[in-house]
Amino acid sequence: MASSPVPIIGATGALGFGLALRLAQADVPVVIGSRRQESAEEAAARLREKLPDADVEGLQNADAARRGPLVILSVPFRAQSENLTNLKEVLEPGQILVDATVPLAAAVSGRATRLLGVPQGSAAEQAQEMAPDGVRVVSAFHTVGASTLGDLDQELDEDVLIAGDEKDAKRELAALVQRIPGLRPVDCGRLEMARMIEGLTPLLISVNSRHKAHAGVRLTGLPDSLW
Repeated sequence: MASSPVPIIGATGALGFGLALRLAQADVPVVIGSRRQESAEEAAARLREKLPDADVEGLQNADAARRGPLVILSVPFRAQSENLTNLKEVLEPGQILVDATVPLAAAVSGRATRLLGVPQGSAAEQAQEMAPDGVRVVSAFHTVGASTLGDLDQELDEDVLIAGDEKDAKRELAALVQRIPGLRPVDCGRLEMARMIEGLTPLLISVNSRHKAHAGVRLTGLPDSLW
C-alpha cells in the first residue's frame, strides 16, 4: 500500500525512533528528522539494521518537515518551542502537525512523574499557538511507551488517544495509526482534551516504574467501528 512519507521531528529520540520503526515495519516511508544531518543519518542507518528493506532517510528537521503532509513532532518539552520556531517558515497550510510532546518536569531536571503547567493549557495547545496559520495540530502518542514501540518482538495492544479540532485531520492520523498492528486510534474530542491526555504520561511512568511493567491504555466498552 503506497503512502506519503511521514516526517518525524525528533526521531533520534526513543519515542520518535520507536514510531519510525513501527511505521517502517508497516511499509510506511519514514523521514527521520534531527537538528544535525549526521544524527539523522545515523538513526536511519540504525533503523535499517533492524529492517533492511525499510524506506527511510535521515534529514535535518526543516528538510524533513517538507517531505510529507503529516508531520510528527516528538521532542522533549524543553525543545518544543525552539523546534516550532525553527519550523515556522517550513510548515505549510493544510499540513497536519501531530504533537507528541509531554510537559514533564524531567525536561527541566525535575521528576518524570510530575507535570508542568503550560499557560496555553497543554503542550499541544502551545503547538497550535506557535504553528503557522492553516497548520492543523493534533495531539497523539502520549500513552504509547517508547521501549515497547522500539522492541519489535513486543506485540502491541493499546489505544492511541487523539485530540484535535479538525475531524479530517484526526481521521487522517487515525488511518496512519491503524497501519500499525495492535494500535487502535480513539477520538477523544477537541484539542483541549490534550490537557488530560498529556497527564496520563507521568501516571503511566509511575505505574510502570512501581510494577516494573510496560502498561499502556486500553479503553473498554467502545463500539467496534470508531471511524
